[in-house]
Amino acid sequence: QVQLVESGGGSVQAGGSLRLSCAASGYTYKNYIMGWFRQAPGTGREWVSSINTSGAITAYADSVKGRFTVSRDNAKNTLYLQMNSLKPEDTGMYYCAAAPRWTSVDSLFNYWGQGTQVTVSS
Repeated sequence: QVQLVESGGGSVQAGGSLRLSCAASGYTYKNYIMGWFRQAPGTGREWVSSINTSGAITAYADSVKGRFTVSRDNAKNTLYLQMNSLKPEDTGMYYCAAAPRWTSVDSLFNYWGQGTQVTVSS
């Protein structure tokens, strides 16, 4: 069955860095757009970034542009999110997701992971 498993979350002080990973299995990973979303307590799910099948095209929410970098390794079926200069407002549960076509709309992503918690303290 399809599995997306995130890891790498944790607690960090403002200005610090974390690298999230998402290990995919059970589907043809290289054929899917991959995305990162996040959700803070009491808020809706927010799109963070998308990356195309080859990794050559990426997109970011304005709130993370210049601080976060998405990448993928199709040989390892793994997605990454390098997060630098973290801010308290980056706190939330981070999810990876897979979509058949280029999108940033959460309803168009077919597969989702369970999430990894990121907490940034001031």
